[in-house]
Amino acid sequence: MKKAIIALGLLLSLNSTAQQPPKAPASPVSDNYFGTTIVDKYRNLENLKNEETLNWMKAQANYTNAVLNSIPGKQKIIDKLVELDARRAEKISSLTILENGKYFYLKTTPKDIVAKLYMKNNAKDVETLIFNPETYVANSKEVHSIGLFSANKKGNLVAINVNKNGGEMAEMIIVDVLKKEILPEKIDKIKFSPAAWLKDDKSFMYVQAISGDIHNMASQSDLNTKIHKLGTDISTDRLFFSRASALGLINADEIPLAGADIENNNLMFIPMSVNRNLKIYVADSKEIDLEKKNWKLLIDRDQEIKTYFVHNKQMYFYTSLNAKNFKLCRTSYENPDYKNAKEIIAENKNAKLESITTTKNGIFYTVNFNGLETKLYYTDFEGNNIKEIITPKKAATIGMRSRGDKYNDLWITIAGWISPSETYKYDSNKNEFKREELSTVVSYPEFENFEVKEITVKSHDGVLVPMSLIHKKGLAKDGKTPVLFYGYGSYGMSMTPSFNVQHLLWVEKGGILAIAHVRGGGELGEKWHLDGKKATKPNTWKDVIACTEYMINEGYTNATKTAIYSRSAGGIFVGRAITERPDLYAVAIPGVGSMNTVRGEKTPNGPANIAEFGTMEKESEAKALIEMDSYLNLKEGEKYPATLTTAGFNDPRIIVWQPAKFAARMLEVNTSNKPSLLKVDYEAGHFGGATKAKSYEEIADVFSFALWQVGHPEFQPLN
Repeated sequence: MKKAIIALGLLLSLNSTAQQPPKAPASPVSDNYFGTTIVDKYRNLENLKNEETLNWMKAQANYTNAVLNSIPGKQKIIDKLVELDARRAEKISSLTILENGKYFYLKTTPKDIVAKLYMKNNAKDVETLIFNPETYVANSKEVHSIGLFSANKKGNLVAINVNKNGGEMAEMIIVDVLKKEILPEKIDKIKFSPAAWLKDDKSFMYVQAISGDIHNMASQSDLNTKIHKLGTDISTDRLFFSRASALGLINADEIPLAGADIENNNLMFIPMSVNRNLKIYVADSKEIDLEKKNWKLLIDRDQEIKTYFVHNKQMYFYTSLNAKNFKLCRTSYENPDYKNAKEIIAENKNAKLESITTTKNGIFYTVNFNGLETKLYYTDFEGNNIKEIITPKKAATIGMRSRGDKYNDLWITIAGWISPSETYKYDSNKNEFKREELSTVVSYPEFENFEVKEITVKSHDGVLVPMSLIHKKGLAKDGKTPVLFYGYGSYGMSMTPSFNVQHLLWVEKGGILAIAHVRGGGELGEKWHLDGKKATKPNTWKDVIACTEYMINEGYTNATKTAIYSRSAGGIFVGRAITERPDLYAVAIPGVGSMNTVRGEKTPNGPANIAEFGTMEKESEAKALIEMDSYLNLKEGEKYPATLTTAGFNDPRIIVWQPAKFAARMLEVNTSNKPSLLKVDYEAGHFGGATKAKSYEEIADVFSFALWQVGHPEFQPLN
């Protein structure tokens, strides 16, 4: 009883002291795009050096945190996540197996704040701790974590990208594995890539930004690839490649990345963007010291090649050209002839060729049937002797890993929406699988009464959209069940079945988790992606609107019980669904979302996204960007759902002012009297905070806010 009184007092205290800050300062700017005038009322919020802007964001963050922390039930979600984590003695991720059999991997135990790097000489060896980011800087208030790592061929040296506070601008360190010592040389402003070790095993390439300011356009557009030799001063590192080196081979919306293909004796230059169709130039590795290299175009974007591998001087490429469900073809690596390439794995008109890996014995590949089931197949390098490999269990998703075409080793990981992942090693000689886990095997009895339904919903134009429903068995269609709509719909990325204990907590609380496989994603092949891109982007949010209407019409729920949530480019999925049909949703949560697409290319990550969303420099694409802009589509006097808009101040991908502008406008125009909150996290980047505690808090914020707004009795504030 005493605890209840204390909790009530704390709750009342928070609600009485947390006052909604003033609305954002506005300084409207008018732009004319091909005859269309756009008024951007909060353009001033883009100035992140303006004290008034920064103070407003900070005040909103403080108020939002006070509100979220006053929601009963939030701490119980955090406690549950901690309890679930404690069941697993260790969690292994980012496993790398070298040719010599050494294992490098990240491991997290329940007591760890962040993951640590370990090494084994083989699968049965005793592990050795290589690097602990928690002790990297003594008595530091910053949170350091491992972003990427790369061991050299021998495995006696490992380069580690150390991130700070969830950001992506890293510092690279080199660890002597045998001595377990950090070498003196440290490299700052590392972007995107791990170290690429060269043939001498003592030198490597790395990618470095010109500017360390993540809000500076040059921090992404102007990257330098340099070469470092161990034992030398960083200041003497040789510039290998830069934007200036490209000599007209790179567009303004592409990022200059370069490296080396050691196995095939080639240097590589890759103009990067979000376009999944590769564009790659190569040069002879003998030219590594030449200032001007003879770059030869190996792959162009019109070949629609997503990935490739080389075996016996033959290039095997995975393409969507004339094959929207993908196929695998082969041509000469040194003199490619794509028009006359040999087809190795033909397109399946009724299923999607999903992933490919190689071993010494041949090619293993997975095929996904309508998002419901994935099967494993084998073929030799000529495309003959195709056969299905029967997996230990029926699989919704199959992940594969091998050590390349010199070894027989193949591992598969099977997963499903309500089935924890299981890893097996395949013995091709015996055609047998053996369970092989590095992570602790955990049971989740609280999820055993869940079930999955895979359905299709007719969208606005008659197209059938897949939707995965996860709920407790025996669900009654009484129209009162809270439903959380989750989706993405960009870049051709698929929402494949995976076991996510955080998301399953929504179901544990009695709700339905509805994963809408909307257009713009890749669930049904390349055409599905193209039908939710640029001018066809409205299909993304119209598909989830159709899914929402279906769930209401079929008696699962009603508009006072619906929540919609996504992150990043999924901000379009959320933002435009609620701006087009605000009447359908009780609550919306766009996390670090792309909310102001018209201004997107004015951010460091914007130009690289032109391939997916478009540019304001072209009339047809400008029209599409205006249409998908959630901020600009907010209307005066409309009754919008409750919103929790989140942003990471250290986010280089969706700059903080995009969500902030959306939240500012929502606060101004919303007449529903429902809360419109903005949470700016000053210790997080695009992928959230660096620690487990941060990730638990983030999902607890999302679910407690949503459950509050859909009327769940455990989450109703007393005041």
